[in-house]
Amino acid sequence: MPRSDEAAAFFHAVYSAVCEVPYGKVTTYGHIAALVGTPQRPRQVGVCLKHLPSDPASRFNHDTVPWQRVINSKGIISPRSQPDGTLNQAEALRAEGVQVTRSAMGELSVDFEEYGWFPAMLPSEAAEQPEEAET
Repeated sequence: MPRSDEAAAFFHAVYSAVCEVPYGKVTTYGHIAALVGTPQRPRQVGVCLKHLPSDPASRFNHDTVPWQRVINSKGIISPRSQPDGTLNQAEALRAEGVQVTRSAMGELSVDFEEYGWFPAMLPSEAAEQPEEAET
């Protein structure tokens, strides 16, 4: 089923924002939602990443969008529907130098103090802001 124009715009905004998360850093679904102007939609950010195309012909795909850099607000890698999804995300983060630890409950987590990325606005938007006139 084709996406509505609004849904397509949201997916594009989410994928574009995730592409700005720096190598070796992580952020949250909620922070991406806030950065794209919809702070009430963190779960929809997760849906966008879940439906990230694998087709290399797509502008946004598993190879061009660093999906692994988005985790939940507790610093935990969210469980996936596919059997090894959580482990795959942990391995992708470790390949970037991010330390992923396993809790006593078996949850895989990342320390936001060391690896968190939470700017007030996307770097691409900050670059578009006009500089204030010097007095």
